[in-house]
Amino acid sequence: QVQMVDSGGDLVEAGGSLRLSCTASGLKIGDFAVGWFRQAPGKEREGVSCIAWSEDDPYYADSVKGRFTISRDSAKNTLYLQMNNLKPEDTAMYYCAAGADFSGRCEPILFGYWGQGTEVTVSS
Repeated sequence: QVQMVDSGGDLVEAGGSLRLSCTASGLKIGDFAVGWFRQAPGKEREGVSCIAWSEDDPYYADSVKGRFTISRDSAKNTLYLQMNNLKPEDTAMYYCAAGADFSGRCEPILFGYWGQGTEVTVSS
């Protein structure tokens, strides 16, 4: 049974930093494309950052480029999202996900395994 548990969300002031973690069981994240998605109230879920199993050319949404960094530790079977210089518009529920391949398209429909979400709130 595949399980992905994401954590690390919190209330933080604008300009602050957070690191989200996602620990997987039942699959090896090194063998999958993995990513982070977010969904703000009243909005659709959007891709924040995705990386292929080969770790070539990670995708970042334009809104987070230069501020967020995706990484993974295959030994710990854990995916991370380092978020710096947070802005109020980053406020959302963040989800980790794994899929067969995203082919450069960081879209929710391409990912079949999901974490339960961790809430990030950025105050101005």
